[in-house]
Amino acid sequence: MFQGATSLNLDAKGRMAVPARHRDALLAAGGAGRLVLTTHPHRCLLLYPEPAWLPIRDQILAAPSFDPRAAAAKRVLVGNARDESLDGAGRLLIAPELRDYAALDKQVWLVGMGSHFEIWSDAGWKRQHEVAFEALAGNDGSAPPPGFEGISL
Repeated sequence: MFQGATSLNLDAKGRMAVPARHRDALLAAGGAGRLVLTTHPHRCLLLYPEPAWLPIRDQILAAPSFDPRAAAAKRVLVGNARDESLDGAGRLLIAPELRDYAALDKQVWLVGMGSHFEIWSDAGWKRQHEVAFEALAGNDGSAPPPGFEGISL
């Protein structure tokens, strides 16, 4: 299980050194170290161990191709998916087009989301953090998100 947020730096070639604790967990998740990196509509990247990604990919691809929203989701999630692996130093190379999509610069955030990681730009993570805190604080007058009604912290 992946959890926690870690601030990291991209090197000049667009590589991100994955911390050892996350690297070990990614490798333990199966797939012989094969990873999938793709885009998310919120303008971050998603990093999955291949075995966790494949059933999600299959669900996405099963959606009707003639529905414009389903086709758009396929293009964003599957059309941008790239098979990746960590190099010998535990670094993940993020392709320039994916860095551009997520506006990744020097500082990035690796955020554990259970089965996968999100990779955010520093500005994007701070913005998303504020939106999330505002929504969870209930300052917008809304009820808790679906599935959170019975959770007590």
